[in-house]
Amino acid sequence: MALLAYQNMVSKTRYNVRVFYTHAGCTLVALNPFQPIPDLYSLDVMKEYHCAPQPQEFKPHIFIVAEEAYRNVQSQLAPVNQSLVVSGESGAGKTWTSRCLMKYYATVAASSSLVKSQDTVERIERRVLDSNPIMEAFGNACTLRNNNSSRFGKYIQLQLDRFQLLVGASVQTYLLEKTRVACQPANERNFHIFYQMMKGATEEQRKEWKMPHEQHFMWLPNAEKTIEEDCFHETLKAMIHLGINTERQRQIFQVLAGILQLGNVNFSSLTDESKPCDLEEQAAELLCVPADELHTCLRVMTLKAGKQSVLKPCTQAECSMRRDCLAKVIYAQLFEWLVTLINNSICADSSTWCNFIGVLDVYGFECFQVNNLEQLCINYANEKLQQHFVAHYLRAQQVASDEYVSEGLQWSFVKYQDNQSCLDLIEGSPISVFSLLNEESRLNRASDAKTLRVRLEKELSDNANISWDKFSKVPHFTVAHYAGKVSYQIQGMVEKNKDPVPPELISLLQKSNNSLLHQLFTDKETEIPTTKGLSKVTVVSKFKNSLERLMMILHSTTPHYTRCIKPNPDCQPLTFKKEEVNILLWL
Repeated sequence: MALLAYQNMVSKTRYNVRVFYTHAGCTLVALNPFQPIPDLYSLDVMKEYHCAPQPQEFKPHIFIVAEEAYRNVQSQLAPVNQSLVVSGESGAGKTWTSRCLMKYYATVAASSSLVKSQDTVERIERRVLDSNPIMEAFGNACTLRNNNSSRFGKYIQLQLDRFQLLVGASVQTYLLEKTRVACQPANERNFHIFYQMMKGATEEQRKEWKMPHEQHFMWLPNAEKTIEEDCFHETLKAMIHLGINTERQRQIFQVLAGILQLGNVNFSSLTDESKPCDLEEQAAELLCVPADELHTCLRVMTLKAGKQSVLKPCTQAECSMRRDCLAKVIYAQLFEWLVTLINNSICADSSTWCNFIGVLDVYGFECFQVNNLEQLCINYANEKLQQHFVAHYLRAQQVASDEYVSEGLQWSFVKYQDNQSCLDLIEGSPISVFSLLNEESRLNRASDAKTLRVRLEKELSDNANISWDKFSKVPHFTVAHYAGKVSYQIQGMVEKNKDPVPPELISLLQKSNNSLLHQLFTDKETEIPTTKGLSKVTVVSKFKNSLERLMMILHSTTPHYTRCIKPNPDCQPLTFKKEEVNILLWL
């Protein structure tokens, strides 16, 4: 423990003299300065670290981690492929660090070419870097903790040929927070792209998108706040570089404008329910679907009774849920389409690359006043990564023990708690939180929070990592994670896990005259859990499978950990609050 106290002290001392990186064993600790430090990441600094005979002898820097991974690939020592895991809480600087790593490799791994023209190299470099602003525009949002918070996880593989030159890349994403489209937490914002459109559109575009200056959109809270990420022209420029032509751009923004119009549709019982209102007609026009069919789909559900179909009018709450569901499924499919387009644009042919360096930018451990399925999945991912980190860190600390002794440091190994029992609780077989949640999700009946709580308590009471507050009126369960206890609200968890989309909504979107929207919902590979096919996929099973594939990749590579630290909760420049900084919390 003395060693970790020493590392905290060193980090604070260096931060006070504007040195933002510290080595902690095999991990680089990066403290967010909360202000631009351009000289720290210039091209000259990149060259300095890249050309140094022993970069480790230089002062700590993210470029040392990047260069070490690059030289490992060059040396071809097994395992040749590398993974750079960037972790930390929201606002700690993970997104910025990932950008720096990608810029470093796009620079040093494309600085010369033995087999390609310089124009080709520059095109690859530019496309790899241009994937960032698009991913951030559609996947990041301004939150209470961070103006540019990633609301999804991503693993980027930078593909290198036999000369260790960058020839392409691929992106794998995890668990987009699509609920943010229709429901923004208090004092937070929707995804950046909507605000970029509002602030960067020309008058002609505003007219086309039915977005007059005076109109207020319910799903665009805090629109008056201006942040650095409100750069519409940067997103447009990146789209052009990635091959998204003007017509495709027009279709994308038309769909996004249609989503915003959906948010303004209300279902007050005082309105005339027999025909579409003006807002519905505007949304239908932007989504290029018949207004009367949109009106019906939002207000009437189709129930199956044997071979018969029964039409049932929706309650006001059900109408709102169907509207929100429509917006979320459109946005999620658009996001997935963009990821696929990016991969098609930047991914190299398998015959041209032989090794990769992966950059993992993950959401940090989350604990809010109200935690639901999203937080359970995110914290489950952090449990998996914590287990991987501890195994790697302890091996490295054992190797480094002689070095600590030689420097006269009094230290002892930190006793890390084995979190396998927590993982067994969440994902274990045959009985776990996930398995019980999936069972409930596949039953052909309405979900009941109290019933699920009773099942969880009955089946999992032997696991010390789960507990219940028997006096609470709100059904929930508490999990003792490696980073602390988190209480998860059960109400609504089953429905979120089902994530069903009424088939009539899909049928409506398949009729769209917007060729992009039509394509998103007629592609044979599209996997959307409709009410007819709940047994095919659930949110937790899909996430668990994708996370297992990620862990297989990480286990097959040489890992490099960078722990980003938020030195104060208010994001104040050059302010280090010792009591707020916990370097013990590695992931």
